[in-house]
Amino acid sequence: MKVTAVQGNILEYDADLVVVNLFEGVTTPGGATGAVDRALNGQITDLIAAGDFEGKLNETLYLYSNGALPARRILIVGLGKQDEFTLDRARQAAGKAARTARDLGAKRVASIVHGAGIGGLDPVDAARAAAEGTVLGLYRYQRYTSDENGKELDSVTFVEADAEKFAAVSQGVSEGLAIGDAQNFVRDLATTPGSDLPPAALAEAASSMAQEFGLQCTILGPEEIAAENMNVILGVSRGSDQPCRFIVLDYTPDEVTDQTIVLAGKGITFDTGGLNLKPGDSMRHMECDMAGGASVIGAMRLVGHFKPSVRVIGLVPASENMPGGNAFKPGDVLRAANGKTIEIDNTDAEGRLVLADALCYAQRYDPTAIIDIATLTGAVIIALGQHAAGLMTNHAGLAAKVVAAGEVTGERVWELPLWPEYEEQVKSTIADVKNTGGRAAGSITGAALLKLFVDEKPWVHLDVAGVDFTDMDRPYIPKGSSGFGARLLFQVVRDWEDGLE
Repeated sequence: MKVTAVQGNILEYDADLVVVNLFEGVTTPGGATGAVDRALNGQITDLIAAGDFEGKLNETLYLYSNGALPARRILIVGLGKQDEFTLDRARQAAGKAARTARDLGAKRVASIVHGAGIGGLDPVDAARAAAEGTVLGLYRYQRYTSDENGKELDSVTFVEADAEKFAAVSQGVSEGLAIGDAQNFVRDLATTPGSDLPPAALAEAASSMAQEFGLQCTILGPEEIAAENMNVILGVSRGSDQPCRFIVLDYTPDEVTDQTIVLAGKGITFDTGGLNLKPGDSMRHMECDMAGGASVIGAMRLVGHFKPSVRVIGLVPASENMPGGNAFKPGDVLRAANGKTIEIDNTDAEGRLVLADALCYAQRYDPTAIIDIATLTGAVIIALGQHAAGLMTNHAGLAAKVVAAGEVTGERVWELPLWPEYEEQVKSTIADVKNTGGRAAGSITGAALLKLFVDEKPWVHLDVAGVDFTDMDRPYIPKGSSGFGARLLFQVVRDWEDGLE
């Protein structure tokens, strides 16, 4: 599908369907919507007066032009209340409109940029959000489907009437297309069945991406991992016939910088729980347990595309967690790369284990900041549901940057406390630490363990177990893998300027 921008009059654009919008409570449409209304002899005004369309967020209504416009149909999408309008609502409107147009059988769609006019958004930001929402909303995972007759759009064109705004709109659409494609790449990885994406295949996908986008990529196999003393990753992988991998993606800008951001993502390509076997229902979507690692790979793809002025390193410890004859056991003690020992209280708390070694590896870069991202705990779903990731940190300034980035991308995060008292729950009587702290505050105690491996560097932990997969159909997040995190992580990098306060 082509997503482009053109300068012109949307009333004159030859398409199967034209998309305009309306804020809630507006009785007399203005702008492009008003122009379409006049061309239709006041049909939109009449529908508003009759109560058939109110402009509520993501409400849609379509009309036939009956020859008044080159386009056969007009789709109106609601933006909600104007004083509650945000960049993410613009993204939602674009996603909703694109999916509705596809369901109506349209092939060529022309749309205005939601929010770039009376909505008050910066034209670049609004156009970026519109392109993102379109690309993300139309996503389908089709690797295994044989149906070639499904409805699909051929093109979406954003039409900007103001010649002075067109360069900004064109830039935004181009950026949004790249960003949406990266998140869909993450969705593809996270949706691929575990049998078809073991650690070696995930590493190969990262390597291919790195070659395409100009990143350095190093893949460590079991022998190289052992040479780095990352015995915890090796311990987790012991029960599987699929050997583990440690993925390193490295972006160094052309200009000299003293700022280095390390992104680390959990890459458990399938999680049975190990010898602490998960119940069947809890195991169903464990191919997504590498979603954090996939989001790091997706964020690094964006880093390679946009080439920021800071150095960025992506680390993904990739392994399966299987109950084989050689699997690690409850009661075992594993030694991490920094020498700390971890008592295994539960083999199903393996994500924090592989990340512990990754966080140790991160220290060689003397990072300005570290952000790890993982489907770490079911407890975060109880706390925050499917609407926000849990954030825990040792640095308020870094946390503020991540929170701000989440507001821009619509990938919201919510900070949970990480007081010293929580570290008491993960103390062990036979090792330096144990890998669970009991049922109470499960998300926080998982982070409390990780904190011991960051060497006091500014660090944020994101628990995305509640947002990596959704069973709710949303305007630009269809059911299934959400791809959460790639845009968020990249936005932190993109907004980075002079470091941390």
